Amino acid sequence: MWHDRPLKDGYDVVIIGGGAHGLACAHYLAKEHGVTDVAVLDKSYIGSGGSGRNTAIVRSNYLTPEGVRFYDESVKLYEQLAAELEFNVMFSQRGHLTLAHTDGAVRTMRRRAEVNRLQGVDSRLVFPDELAHICPQLDLSEHPRYPIMAALYHPPGGIIRHDAVVWGFANHADRRGVHIHQQTEVTGVDVRDGKVRGVETSRGYVAAETVLNATAGWGSTIAAMAGLELPIATAPLQACVTEPLKPFLDVVVVSGSLHVYVSQSSRGELVMGASVDPFGSYSMNSSLDFVEGLAGHVLELFPFLSKVRILRQWAGLCEMPPDFSPLMGFTPVEGFLLDVGWGTYGFKASPICGKTMAELIATNTTPDLIYPFRLSRFAEFDLVGEKGAASVGH
Repeated sequence: MWHDRPLKDGYDVVIIGGGAHGLACAHYLAKEHGVTDVAVLDKSYIGSGGSGRNTAIVRSNYLTPEGVRFYDESVKLYEQLAAELEFNVMFSQRGHLTLAHTDGAVRTMRRRAEVNRLQGVDSRLVFPDELAHICPQLDLSEHPRYPIMAALYHPPGGIIRHDAVVWGFANHADRRGVHIHQQTEVTGVDVRDGKVRGVETSRGYVAAETVLNATAGWGSTIAAMAGLELPIATAPLQACVTEPLKPFLDVVVVSGSLHVYVSQSSRGELVMGASVDPFGSYSMNSSLDFVEGLAGHVLELFPFLSKVRILRQWAGLCEMPPDFSPLMGFTPVEGFLLDVGWGTYGFKASPICGKTMAELIATNTTPDLIYPFRLSRFAEFDLVGEKGAASVGH
């Protein structure tokens, strides 16, 4: 689906990170702006980082108007992506439920629903009588420690095949002449006189006037190579899947209070996860503590799953900014750009990130849609607080 090309001495644009964000940017640069002298570099194989380790949930029911508008555009692009890439990305818009177990959580869901609706996003508060029809398998009784009082229902939300998204973007970028280089680790960023000049890699030096840092989990380490200290902290995020089951779960179910989310894949596996580990680390090892805690909370929602076996578990890396919103756009280093800090919510933004970052690179102007996520917002005290909608509810 893509070629193994020789690494040139220089490119107009070098994209660090061969995940969905980097490949989407390369795709839209070539398709919409005619910029094809582009290299996408990944230290492993494409999609080996956050793009291959996430749980592939897509939604736009965020908390701030800026976030809702941004993710809604991404959902719209995902809806057309299979046709655009001529590849089945298996986008299943089955609906997304964010459960509320307390009066405070109900108020938050009501607020999110109102913000969503004001931005034209289909999202509303539902109560147990309607929940019983949307997801009859949920335990809606008073028996759980935290009974379900209501939920934010977001019909456009769903799941997608993350590998297919990566492969589709890579295929179309390659068709238009973009060079995709796997097993090519960036070991240094060449900055002279306040401007980026190129990158050092495990395969030699590559000159470039524009370098995009589109790495998940390693954004701060790459930025440090360019002399920048980013306001983000890195922590592991774990997930797991069960053995395949007969399809029964038609929606994505999330509980911020229980720190759990669950969906069912097209293969019948239950894909489950929790919030990030409570410590900073670059380790991608999974733990027994995670799966034990997760299992207990899942059984509060679906008691009948007690005999189901865990098939496998894994971990990825999340970079979390203080306001739980990403860092996108220009930096004090001329030509060195950011698409990092995605925490637990980066994959769902892949197409709109690629589209807007491609526009920024081609026009040297920040699109209005991503202006709120600029790095300078911290110095300007203009934060975009998404913690209530992003910390667990992937």
